[in-house]
Amino acid sequence: MHPVLFLENHYIPAHVTYTLFVVVLLALLSFLATRRLQVHPGRLQNVMEVVIGGLDSLCSDTMGEHSRKFFPLIATLGIFILTANLIGLIPGFESPTANINTTASMAVVVFFSTHVVGVWTHGFKYLKQFMGPVWWLTPLMLPIEIISHLSRPLSLTVRLFGNIMGEDIVLAVVLILVPLLVPLPVFVLMIFTSVIQTLVFMLLAMMYISSALEAAH
Repeated sequence: MHPVLFLENHYIPAHVTYTLFVVVLLALLSFLATRRLQVHPGRLQNVMEVVIGGLDSLCSDTMGEHSRKFFPLIATLGIFILTANLIGLIPGFESPTANINTTASMAVVVFFSTHVVGVWTHGFKYLKQFMGPVWWLTPLMLPIEIISHLSRPLSLTVRLFGNIMGEDIVLAVVLILVPLLVPLPVFVLMIFTSVIQTLVFMLLAMMYISSALEAAH
């Protein structure tokens, strides 16, 4: 992806530009939906309430009683990822999540959030999980646990990046081959994949945080 000219002699990468665009777009939609809240909501407020209600139910079903504490993080990730995934379906736009830097930044947030929550909840007893059930297994269990936990952000990063990058490549090829009549099944499949990858990222993030909350058990 080519950098976009921002100011004189200063450039910002394309994925950063599209990321800022998604952030501004979501902030604007949130403002418009909440500036005049009504008992009988309008279309935009109704859509936003359905989205937030669905995310809240998903968090509650996955994380139980702890869901409300982490709902802002999970909902923000979910809404941003879905919007960033879908924006790449618009000709001339690129999905920010098709760049590994974007997906890595979100994966790192989830990674540090998980361990901060673990230490905050259990204190430094949380670190005992890396040592194994008995002390003499520590030399074996410590590297295994470290690798296991480090693989989590790597998995989150590569899975989302790979799928969305693949979507963008397929879309570009289709537009080149059939620019006047793009097969609708391709778009349907891409939308389905974008939604699934958003759900996968959210569910894994919730599972990792939940596991940190229950680490003492």
